[in-house]
Amino acid sequence: MRDIYFENDYGKLYEKIEGGKCEQYEYKNDFGTVRHMFIKREIQQKIDSQVYYDLVTPYGYGGPLIVECIEGKQKELVHGFVTSFQKYCEENNVVSEFIRFHPIFKNDQYFREHYTVEHIRNTIGTNLRDYCDPVQSEFSKSCRRNIRNALKRGITFEVVEKPQSLSDFKRIYYSTMKRNEAEEYYYFDDDYFEQCIEVLGNHIVTVKALYQDTTIAMGLFFIYGKLIHIHLSGTLSEFLHLSPAYVLRYAITLWGKEHGYEFIHHGGGRTNSPKDGLYLFKKQFGVNTEFEYRIGKRIWNEKVYSVLCDLAGVDRGSVYFPVYRDTRDNRRSC
Repeated sequence: MRDIYFENDYGKLYEKIEGGKCEQYEYKNDFGTVRHMFIKREIQQKIDSQVYYDLVTPYGYGGPLIVECIEGKQKELVHGFVTSFQKYCEENNVVSEFIRFHPIFKNDQYFREHYTVEHIRNTIGTNLRDYCDPVQSEFSKSCRRNIRNALKRGITFEVVEKPQSLSDFKRIYYSTMKRNEAEEYYYFDDDYFEQCIEVLGNHIVTVKALYQDTTIAMGLFFIYGKLIHIHLSGTLSEFLHLSPAYVLRYAITLWGKEHGYEFIHHGGGRTNSPKDGLYLFKKQFGVNTEFEYRIGKRIWNEKVYSVLCDLAGVDRGSVYFPVYRDTRDNRRSC
């Protein structure tokens, strides 16, 4: 299985957002190959004028991935990778690393001996592969009722593959961010959307929900291999009562099933709580399908990490990682 989160073009898209440079480290030995893509960020604090860096997964999911391996030799391959990557970190002044492992690929399972791995929350999927009618099998009763009511009220939808412009989407998305008082981190700028079309255009699908010839909601989806990722969406405030957000996910489910995709990945909630409102909303579209989302932490240079914490005046016991950075830098994908 392949996915967009492991492509260099995707990683480079987030250099500005994550505040660093996208790099990919590839390791090979007699047992197989590991590829690891990350954003290398400069740390603001310097020690004796020396610049240091830390690593973070580009927005979304990722982490080191075993591309190929002789059966039963994963442990040996990963050990070789970590030993080699330790040397890379030493030579490049890398202090620490924060990974958002891929919930569907479950690539964390091979690296738990070498990273501190934590289960943060579950994410939701719609299984298109194993159900003849995923709407009937995966959508909750209340979800299906909301969709029926929305369609009866006259809402229609339009699926656009490889869109040439995201101008309509930006207008609706920005209005949604403003209404929700979203943090700056989630305000993707014009350059971001232009690069999406330019670099990832072949892997983008948009869905419009229309009411009386007006586009009232839109969704932006990444497609790659057999997976569909719900990336961003928005609804105009005056049409929230018509539940167009349900129609967007209904439409992409029908389209995905028709085109042979296996899963739609909705992500998870804003928090780790099982009562999180966003998680409960997404759960309506995947009553049978969840994935475990885990993060990974590693300090590659203990001595420098301690000095940086002292310079920042922070307690190493903080829940945030790396603790010497402002907590707003420790985003965890939904």
